[in-house]
Amino acid sequence: MKRKFLSGIAIVALAQIGCRSAEESSPAGGKEASQHTGPSWGYEPHNGPGHWGTLDPAFSACAMGEEQSPIDLSAGRNADPLAIEFEYQRTRIAVENNGHTIQVNPDPGNAIVLTGVRFDLLQFHFHHASEHTVDGIQLPLEMHLVHRNDSGSLAVVGVLFEEGQANDALAPVWAHLPPDPAAPRVVPGELDPASLLPATRTTWRYRGSLTTPPCTEGVNWIVLNEPLTMSPEQIAAFGAIYPNNFRPVQPLGKRVLECG
Repeated sequence: MKRKFLSGIAIVALAQIGCRSAEESSPAGGKEASQHTGPSWGYEPHNGPGHWGTLDPAFSACAMGEEQSPIDLSAGRNADPLAIEFEYQRTRIAVENNGHTIQVNPDPGNAIVLTGVRFDLLQFHFHHASEHTVDGIQLPLEMHLVHRNDSGSLAVVGVLFEEGQANDALAPVWAHLPPDPAAPRVVPGELDPASLLPATRTTWRYRGSLTTPPCTEGVNWIVLNEPLTMSPEQIAAFGAIYPNNFRPVQPLGKRVLECG
């Protein structure tokens, strides 16, 4: 597999990677739903992921949880394709720097239907570098589309990005990246969230958590196998604002990672 390196981050062409069983594989998740108003947390040595569990009793799952995200996406159990429908349509968006990531807030109306249950799209945001790794390889960027159903359960769709051609679908967002924390600002025009998804819809999926405090578990994770591309300039523009807003991978433990 051809690899190259950018700023110390290993990048691998993943477009042809599919689901592999454990026998075929060699050994080797910004707040997802809303902004927490408790103690200051971040990605610096004094308040980074290794300290989250001690900053606030409400963050105890960050240290004690047994189904935490992100994880390494490697040996997945082959399974039937996931019953997921993307009910995305063009929408107005507002872009904000929330102090932990760049977050995009669409108007209501977009959703996924996951095994027959509707989850409404709340927001999507980005991590530099990727939070999930693939066979131990970390990619330059990862996007999380955060959805919630009527009972409050969350489903997060993850999309990985590798270095390549510029991503035109995200150009309107990248043209309005706020360098400092600020309230949401409406971006001119509309964006179709469907344009942010790869053509191939095979997925890794597992039960995990928010990847930021309070690290709440019970999140349905769906990570698309096929990565999209971003230009070096686009990656660098985000990295200039948030150079390392990712949580390291967590143990899979007794959970099952499915792929198909």
